Amino acid sequence: MAAMTWTIAPEPFDSPVAAALWRAYYTEVSDRWYLLHEGHPTDPGELEREIAADPGAEFQAPDGLLLVARYGGDPGGMAGVRMLDATTGELKRVFVREQLRGRGAAPLLLAAAEEAARGLGAERLILDTRGDLVEARALYARHGYEETEPHNDETYADHWFTKKLTPWSGS
Repeated sequence: MAAMTWTIAPEPFDSPVAAALWRAYYTEVSDRWYLLHEGHPTDPGELEREIAADPGAEFQAPDGLLLVARYGGDPGGMAGVRMLDATTGELKRVFVREQLRGRGAAPLLLAAAEEAARGLGAERLILDTRGDLVEARALYARHGYEETEPHNDETYADHWFTKKLTPWSGS
């Protein structure tokens, strides 16, 4: 039996696969916040409103891209990049399904997102995250992202990172 491997490819932001991954990501981070701060999971109505309010249109050409990681062909993670200006990209929605974590997807998604950002003209990537997402903060630090001053006023963000990208390899 062949070993399972990861493949990463662009995906339309509005595909059923992208929608399912967005739902899984948002449910996890929202529930995590509510459980930590209020002792209960996200209200189902609020969850549905928030998921519907942000379908990910910023991840379409010409200024963005959504990548989906598949493990053995099954969708298991995603990462989005959107350009904020001619040289600055923003990394968003970096996510790997819980049951597939620890199998190497996150570093592959970061590398693919950085390459995609270079292809869009980015010379640096920025991102925001939360204090309770300690695994994400550790991942970014391990891969050369440096914590910096806030670059936005995102309500739930309390950590901001940046990474200067090496020139595009143009493969």
